[in-house]
Amino acid sequence: MSDRKFRAVTWVQRRINPLLRLLPVQTLLETTGRRSGQPRRTPIGGRRRGDTFWLVSEHGERSQYVRNIQADPRVRVRLRGRWHPGTAHLVPGDDPVARLRGLPRLNSTAVRVLGTDLLTIRVDLDG
Repeated sequence: MSDRKFRAVTWVQRRINPLLRLLPVQTLLETTGRRSGQPRRTPIGGRRRGDTFWLVSEHGERSQYVRNIQADPRVRVRLRGRWHPGTAHLVPGDDPVARLRGLPRLNSTAVRVLGTDLLTIRVDLDG
C-alpha cells in the first residue's frame, strides 16, 4: 500500500505544486537539481524558530528535494515573500510526528495523512 500511496500522492503533487509555487504567500524550498544544476522550487510547510526553519518531508529520502539536499545542502527558503539562504540537514533521529505537532496544523495533518516515510529536515538560515 505504501508504494501505491506514494505514487498517488506524487501524481497529485505534480499537478498542484506548479500552481502553489505561483502564490506569493506560499513557503517555498529552493534546492539545486542534483542532475540539472538548475534551481528547483518545492512548496512546503514548516515553521521558523529564530535562525532555524523546520519541516517534515512526507516521503523521506524518496522525495526529489531530499535527494537534491543530499547532493547539495545549500538551499533557500521563501518566507512571506522573502528569500533566506541556508544549509539543510536531514535529521533522521528526530521524531517527525512530534515535530509536526509544533508546525502549522493544516500542513502537518496533510503530511501525516499523505506521508509514507516521514523525515525531519532542519534548515540553518544564514543571518
